[in-house]
This record gives sequence, structure tokens and C-alpha cells, in this order.
Amino acid sequence: MATKVLMPQLGESVTEGTISKWLVNVGDTVKKYDSLAEVTTDKVNAEVPSTVSGRVTEIVVPEGETVAVGTLILYIEESGAEGGAAAPASTPETTAPQAPAPATEQPKAAAPAVSIQQAPVVDGPKQRYSPAVVMLSQQHGIDLSRVVGTGAGGRITRKDVQAIIDAGGQKPAETVKETVAQAPVAAVEQSTVVSTPAPAASVSAPAVSVDIPVASGDQVVPVTSIRRTIANRMVQSKHEAPHAWTMVEVDVTNLVNFRNQAKGEFAKKEGLNLTFLPFFIKAVVEALKEYPMINSTWAHDKIIVKKDINISIAVATEDALYVPVIKHADQKSILGIAKAVDDLAARTRAGKLTMDDMTGGTFTVNNTGSFGSVLSQPIINAPQAAILSVESIVKRPVVINDMIAVRSMVNLCMSLDHRVLDGLICGRFLQSVKQKLENVGPDTKLY
Repeated sequence: MATKVLMPQLGESVTEGTISKWLVNVGDTVKKYDSLAEVTTDKVNAEVPSTVSGRVTEIVVPEGETVAVGTLILYIEESGAEGGAAAPASTPETTAPQAPAPATEQPKAAAPAVSIQQAPVVDGPKQRYSPAVVMLSQQHGIDLSRVVGTGAGGRITRKDVQAIIDAGGQKPAETVKETVAQAPVAAVEQSTVVSTPAPAASVSAPAVSVDIPVASGDQVVPVTSIRRTIANRMVQSKHEAPHAWTMVEVDVTNLVNFRNQAKGEFAKKEGLNLTFLPFFIKAVVEALKEYPMINSTWAHDKIIVKKDINISIAVATEDALYVPVIKHADQKSILGIAKAVDDLAARTRAGKLTMDDMTGGTFTVNNTGSFGSVLSQPIINAPQAAILSVESIVKRPVVINDMIAVRSMVNLCMSLDHRVLDGLICGRFLQSVKQKLENVGPDTKLY
């Protein structure tokens, strides 16, 4: 019997993973704990180890496909097992019952510019679907024989079924001809015919794949699994959380002077640069203690106020953005926060982050000022309730006691989930952060 290798659980709240690269081929011999594949999740990249020693007999999930945790991805025939045949055709990766082919007419020539693609009627060997696809289709009455898959080789993925559900469900087979006749004159390829019986004010167009021409000299950049994960997470956050924005400006002249005086001795003593970010994180952490509701998350039927204060920080690499976490930031001094920031940034760029480094964040501080930004509207790092962007520190003329003075000013931009937070508490939170930053001076403790 061949041993089944399933998509493992790669962290808390992780429900699916993308096979970004297979590290083995059919026929390869592997040892227990050898790496089989590279997997990308919405948290971190990881490798799937082999659970047995033996020979790879079948790779079920192709590269680039996203599957749910617990989905069969590979067969390995254990060393010493009798026979040598690959896994039988009947496997836990369920074969969905085939619905009768819909007796619809071919689209008439009245809409020649419209190309609507439907799944072909399957004759001969039945197409196999993952358990997640079958379960989701059965729950929502989706006929898989009429769905065109976007996975490798036309394989139907969970996202294909979810797209139909999000668009309002699958349209009855007998209305396909009517849909074609009403389609706008455009070269549009749809994965399935869907209906959206929502009111006109809230109708969202079904997901379509538009053929965008590529001119001579254009560069085509393939979407990596990391970039696709980032895109999905950002769309999810904007779709689910009603974003609201607010901003305050802070006079950090005293902070700039204090940091300039202390950075030389600090670097000599500690071996790392004293940047402005640890001061901002420290002020945020202290303000979160005063306003714990900011340190919370929306959980559909309840709001969870987190006890721990774990600060996520955005770290960019050449091709992706990661958000590692400073655990128990409220228990750290400015020095402790500076060391944590330096360590996480270095390991992010070296590709050495662990799953623990990426999980458990309760509030995000984004240092957009590092590349000169002075104003931004950050997207919330779901499922957190808010995110704060620290913009660039710039010298500006300001009025103090009816006199104009040149001061070092910075904008703090905050995005909030309006399901959880309102403007009043966020305004008070920002005023607390502002006050703490403007009070930095010679008496501020770094240790």
C-alpha cells in the first residue's frame, strides 16, 4: 500500500497552502524527514517533510495549486512494501459524481465577439477533485461538471468554487443561452456562468479573466506564490474590514535631538544603530496599555481584546513584504525593541524566519517614512483591528506661541476596522502616542 502524504497544518489559523515547488519527482527515492515540497501560506514559507522512507509513486497536486490543510498531495510507496504499483485509482481524494451533460444549445452567432468557456463534458476516466472542492461544492449545490478549473491541467481548485459562490451561485444550465445573448460585446473569458441576484446598488461583477494585450517590448513578470498570497490577503482585508482613516502630526524635535546625541555611544556599546522606529513602537505599546480596545480583533459574533501586546512590523524584501512579530513588546525597553527589530529585519532578508516569528501579532507598526513617504493609508493586517504608519520626519515651519519656528514634524497615519473601533477611541489613542513622543528628552531611558 502506498502511504498518503497530506497538506500539513503549518501554523495557527492557517487553513490552506500553495505548492510553490516540488523538490521530488515520481520515481525518486526519499528518506524519512527529507523535504518533499516548498509550500507558501499566508503566514510564511515552509518545506513539507516526508513521513516515511520509500519511493514517490504519484504527485497529486501540481505546482502553483492551493489546497486545504489535510488534502492528499503525494503518494509514497514505503521501502519493503509488496508490489510496486502506484496508488489505486480510487483514493480518498474523492471522485465527484458526474452530473448529466446539460442539453444546451450552442451560442448563436448573434454574439460572435463573446467567448464564454464552459467545462467540457467528461467522457471516459472521471476527473478527480480534492476533498475540499467536493465538500464546498456539495454544501452550495455547485455542479463541478460545469466548472472550468484554473489549476494546472484544468484542475478545479477550491478558489474556483469559492468564486462562483461569492458571485451568487451557479446559474441553471437552461439559461446559458440567454446569458450569452445578453453579454456585452467584449472579449471576455469566464470560468462559469453565474448570476448575481443582488440589488443594483450592490451588484459586483463576476470574476472574469480579461485578455490584456502585450505590446512589443513589454515585460511580463510571472506572479510568484508569495506575491499571490500577499494579493489575496490584501483583498481579503479590504473586502471584510470597513476601513476608516485618521492622522495626527507630531512635533518630534526633542526626539530627534535626543537620538542624535545618544546614537554614537549606543552603537559603540550595543553594536547596532539606534533608529527612530524603537521610540515609536515604545510609545505605541505604552498607549495600547491605556487603550486595550485597540489591541483587539473582530471574531464575527464577538470582539477579542488581546492580553499580550505583540507588535507586527512590516519588512520589505526585493520582491515581497513580510510582517514578523515582536512578542511581548510591552515587556521590552527601547534597547530590547531595537534588538528585536534588527534581528527580525536581518532574518527576514536572509529568508530565515520561522512560523513562530510570523504569528501572534496584535497591532502593526509600519515604517513607511523609511522611503520618504509623508502620508499613507495602510491596509489593516487582518485579523488585527488597526495599523499605524510612521511617516518621514521632515523639518517644517510651525507656529509656536504666535511665532514661526522650524521643527521636526512627523505624520502618524492610522487605519482602523470600523466594526471594532470608532473615531473617539482611536483619536484618544493617537493623542496618547503623540504626547509620549513629544515628551522624549534627556530623561528618557533606553535600558
